[in-house]
Amino acid sequence: MTTTVNISPTSPMEVAEHTLFVCKTCASVWQNGKRLGESGGEKLLHQLQQLAQDWELRDQFPIQEVECMSACNRSCVVAFSAKGKLTYLFGDLGVDGSASAVLECASQYYTKADGLLPWSERPEAMKKGILAKIPPLSQ
Repeated sequence: MTTTVNISPTSPMEVAEHTLFVCKTCASVWQNGKRLGESGGEKLLHQLQQLAQDWELRDQFPIQEVECMSACNRSCVVAFSAKGKLTYLFGDLGVDGSASAVLECASQYYTKADGLLPWSERPEAMKKGILAKIPPLSQ
C-alpha cells in the first residue's frame, strides 16, 4: 500500500514522472505482532517531508510512503523511480542525517536522462547500501 505524501501537479489519472518511495515500516520495534511507537522509516519519512517543503523538485518528484519494501534487514530503505529510467533501491540509511543526502541524490537522479547515478557522484550517505539497480521497462 502506498500513500502520496507530496502532491504533484498531475491529475489523478496521470502517473508522476519521478517518485521517491520511502518504507515507513523500516526499523520498527515489534511486540506480540504489533508495531510499537514510531518506526525509523516513519522518522526518516517525516524528515524528508520537512526538507521537501523547501526542495525545488517537490512538485516534480513526489514522496510516497510504502508500508513495506521487503528489505527489513537493511533498513531504512528508499527508492527512486521514473518512467524510462533505472530504478534504484537504497538501504542501510541512518534515520538521523540521511534525509538531506536522499534529496540531494534524488535531485541528481532527476537530472540524468537515464537515471544513472555513478558512485563517485552520489552523496556520501548514498554511496553504500545500494540494494538494487533495476533496468527501465521497455517502451
